[in-house]
Amino acid sequence: MLQPHAGALAGRVVLVAGAGGGLGSAAATACSAAGATVVLLGRKPARLNRVYDAVAQAGIEPLLYPMDLEGATPDDYQELAQRLESELGRLDGLLHCAADFAGLTPFELGDPAAFARAIHVNLTARAWLTQSCLPLLRRQDDAAVVFALDDPQRTAQAYWGGYGAAQHGLRGLLSSLAHELENSPVRVSGLQPGPMRTALRARAFSLDEDGAADSPAVYADACVELLSPAGAPYRGQVRVLQA
Repeated sequence: MLQPHAGALAGRVVLVAGAGGGLGSAAATACSAAGATVVLLGRKPARLNRVYDAVAQAGIEPLLYPMDLEGATPDDYQELAQRLESELGRLDGLLHCAADFAGLTPFELGDPAAFARAIHVNLTARAWLTQSCLPLLRRQDDAAVVFALDDPQRTAQAYWGGYGAAQHGLRGLLSSLAHELENSPVRVSGLQPGPMRTALRARAFSLDEDGAADSPAVYADACVELLSPAGAPYRGQVRVLQA
């Protein structure tokens, strides 16, 4: 896997949604080490505080922005964008890692509220956040929106419910946005990592049957690459990785 240059994100501001754990926290640390000022967006302040220490040690001191994507409204995302503009003056990258998955459940036995929550957090909230941030991103000569995605072959199987439906919807959103923004400075791309040892994945696979899963840190440099100018060849594409 390509190792990004140490200064690949120097001078840039990157917002990481879902920074409290998994790929989000690993990517936030890697982005800081690559020179970015990182804004940590997540639901649980205690988790963000732990990530804050690792990110600060890796590079520039990050900013914390606690937000529960399940309950956030479009106005909340607009306020976030306004605060980024007033406090940092710019936004160069948006990395979507926030996810909600309640576990594998037969569709006819599933909780309708859980299905709706999965669609909202995994798809609608990402769309609203991206929409609010686009005006700031457009001001830069080069900016990037990166969606972390799951394996479509796996999530199209039985029992993946709202999470699986949202994953397929995300690919449609990515494609549509990429076409809309193809002549703009904002690049839209996706990253499909290999199996990762995360709390979300543990709801579908036990440790005994998941020996192929790797640390999310294995894929952090790929996030940096897609957020940096080196990610230009992946514009409108999903980069599929295996460790």
